[in-house]
Amino acid sequence: MGDQWAGSDDEIASAVLASSPNAVVALDRDQTVLVWNDAAERMFGYPAHEVLGRRAPIVPDELVAEHNAVLERVRTGEPVSLRTKRLHRDGTVLDLRVDIGSLRLGSAVAGYVCVHHSARADELAGHRMARRARLVRRLTDVVADVNSELELPAVLDRISASLTELTGADAGGFVLIEGDRLRLVSTYQLPETLRGTTTDLRTSLVDKLLRTGRTVLLQSGDLGDLVWARLPGLHTIALGLAAVGGRPYGALYALFARSTPGHLELELLELLAGHAGIAVRNAVAYQEAVRQRAHERAVFDASADGIAVLDQEARVIRWNPAAAALTGLPAESVVGSEPPFPVPAAGEKVTYQLANGRWLDVVGARIEETGELVVDFRDVTAAKELEEAKDLFLATTSHELRTPITIVRGFAGTLDARWDKMSDAERRSAVRTIAERSRSLGELMDHLLLGARAGADELKVRIEAFDLAERIEGATLGLPALSDRHRVEVRVPDGLPYVLGDALATDIVLGQLLENAFKYSPQGGLISVAAWLEDENVVVVVDDEGVGIAPPDRERIFERFVQVDSGDRRRFGGVGLGLYIVRSLARAQGGDVSAHARPGGGTRMRLVLRGTSSIRSDTPMR
Repeated sequence: MGDQWAGSDDEIASAVLASSPNAVVALDRDQTVLVWNDAAERMFGYPAHEVLGRRAPIVPDELVAEHNAVLERVRTGEPVSLRTKRLHRDGTVLDLRVDIGSLRLGSAVAGYVCVHHSARADELAGHRMARRARLVRRLTDVVADVNSELELPAVLDRISASLTELTGADAGGFVLIEGDRLRLVSTYQLPETLRGTTTDLRTSLVDKLLRTGRTVLLQSGDLGDLVWARLPGLHTIALGLAAVGGRPYGALYALFARSTPGHLELELLELLAGHAGIAVRNAVAYQEAVRQRAHERAVFDASADGIAVLDQEARVIRWNPAAAALTGLPAESVVGSEPPFPVPAAGEKVTYQLANGRWLDVVGARIEETGELVVDFRDVTAAKELEEAKDLFLATTSHELRTPITIVRGFAGTLDARWDKMSDAERRSAVRTIAERSRSLGELMDHLLLGARAGADELKVRIEAFDLAERIEGATLGLPALSDRHRVEVRVPDGLPYVLGDALATDIVLGQLLENAFKYSPQGGLISVAAWLEDENVVVVVDDEGVGIAPPDRERIFERFVQVDSGDRRRFGGVGLGLYIVRSLARAQGGDVSAHARPGGGTRMRLVLRGTSSIRSDTPMR
């Protein structure tokens, strides 16, 4: 034992007797008093020194025979508990309950131990138990009454009203947990204007209750900063958590201004809050069923995914419009037969290509109650194509990187090994080749970096007015010397308006469009650049007489990693990022770029930028 219990066993026993709230009297077999504790002094009025060693005069004469019989029964049998009468020193008759057991020393009965307590306490406990039983029965009736309602507002109002009846609260309310907010949806004995009030969950008593891990909370003291303070005299709030499906859904507030809740009230609040969660769940389920019946057809028909419901034999019993559009099969041709794709097991996915070339991801979920299978399928053709394009991009990029690196490494190795044996012209030629291939490699890396930034929407441009005619002149100035098979013609009218955009970004766009014009017209021909004002925009076109672009590919060429095979363009290489970057830069400036067929053959690339008259005077520049 610790130091505080360092006393003898007799001292401990004396302390226990002195601290007992019940009157403890020990008698020997002749009914002489051996022990008479402090509570016995208070109950019977005799100090210990007056009764120790003699019979205590507390048994009424008419009950002596009963008392002796009880002692004999205790001596020969089990302890006895009885309600009886005893006398106070002043002659008052006390209504008591006495618990009598044998006082044993070893195996011998040396006397008796009598523990006396007021029968009034038993009556009060009985009254409490009876009241509790009545309230629990009433709670059962209330729960049945609440559960009979299926409309959520009515359910919540009945819960709030029942709360005050069962707990004796002066007012009550129910709050819903809506994300990080609380909303008061039902009140009783409170101003109607409070309904609909919202507050931050994190600063509320509900949050405090959630953090305790319990289901009830009692809060008293200064409550003036709470919305509930509208109740005059409010001094205590009891809070019970209502959960739906194991998830906190809301909370019941019992507000006390005139009485104070005890354990029974808190227990009833906890029970009612638990049943409130069940009632709310039932009402929510009912409303959900009503909504589901009302909207099922609309959702089923409006879904962008194909949805089919199959019976236990995997035959189609429902087929939505999206399913018909994706497969090309109307409902009347499919219902009653198997779907035009493999049926996955519940919870699994199948990827399947239809006869029309479209790829589908198909998943299924089993309805256990009916044995039916709900199949959802969507078009993943674009994802498949992107996956293939990425594979092609990686292969092409590896090739595009390897070629200049191989050449640079080869010429550098040659210079290192044979420098003294090479002529000056040979050395200059090798160095020139290394420089050209290094520039090509740098341009490739620039394209990869710009493509990555464009894909992450991180391209930054400055919007300001600049001279587009000057940029066109600069981009085309040295072009005639690049090829003796091409002719370059530039037609820009005098007085072409300034445009709004980023001059540097526009240089990149023009350079790429002109590079493509040369690249995809290997047999030579005319490269024509023209610009004009169109409505409030300025249009720039770059025409070539090259291999052209097939109509289905005129939009696809602006996607990342796309290198079309049609039009004999694939043989020119590249990583499929140039035109993707061009369009990203154009659109970042508020413009656009598109591909068209050139009259007479070849390709026309059309760039549109905003003219200075297309922006309001109050639009800020940045």
